Amino acid sequence: MSSILFQLLLNGIIAGAIYALVAAGFALICSVMKFMHFAHGGVVAAGAYFLYLFSLWFSPVPAVLLALISTILFGLLMDWSVYKQLRKRHASSAVLLIASIGLMILTSNLILIAFGADVKTIPLAQNNPVFDILGARITLIQIIIIITSIVLFGALYYLMKCTRLGKALRAVADNNSIAQTVGINPDKMYLTTIIIGSGLGAIAGMLIGLEQNLYPHMGLALVIKGFTGAVIGGVTSVHGSVLGALLLGMVENLGIWYLPSGYKDAIAFVLLFIFLLVKPEGILGKRFERG
Repeated sequence: MSSILFQLLLNGIIAGAIYALVAAGFALICSVMKFMHFAHGGVVAAGAYFLYLFSLWFSPVPAVLLALISTILFGLLMDWSVYKQLRKRHASSAVLLIASIGLMILTSNLILIAFGADVKTIPLAQNNPVFDILGARITLIQIIIIITSIVLFGALYYLMKCTRLGKALRAVADNNSIAQTVGINPDKMYLTTIIIGSGLGAIAGMLIGLEQNLYPHMGLALVIKGFTGAVIGGVTSVHGSVLGALLLGMVENLGIWYLPSGYKDAIAFVLLFIFLLVKPEGILGKRFERG
């Protein structure tokens, strides 16, 4: 029984780490740019498929770097072609939300056209040894997921709390108008936010692609989990979103100890509805108004 519990806890940490990477990028963009960037799921899926594509041609390190750069450029293209044009027209958060949903659907269909509907497996994931820890099994890729997530969360926390760039991003997130009066350019902060958020999404997509199979609509499922984690922890708080996503991963996996595994997604939605109804600002978040 103890080995089963430890395996479920380990699975929860792995799932939570993946959700947290998605949630961190989603929450960062949401807090700074003041809208729900559901197209972030398309960015995550693009990261996975770019790694699949480049791994067919290059060795692991160049493939990862090219996939990271390509995904960031894809996120910037989304911002330049759609969001920036809407910001110039002073579009509301609701309009930006609708646009992001449209971009999510468009991205899924572009992946479907480019790669087909069949499930893909990244070649780099074929050599994936398994280790036994206290009766539980964990793969090398899962260990990499945990370590990479810890490093990235530490780096993101340092960036947001201890650097001038992070303080500028938080200033824009708190009050756009006041930030401009002290010389902070919101457009530059938006660009920086998209780069960082898309980079996190790219890494999340690559790690997910190594751990699981790829399919065209994978981004939708992932952004829902990231959004749920962000709501639990606080959409306006990046570190709160990380905490919420980790909790989501743990609750999902511990929940299937008592319920059939098919109820895992239902557990996530129940948590989402509870927090939306009882504490919509999340554990560490705060309500925001567009400014």
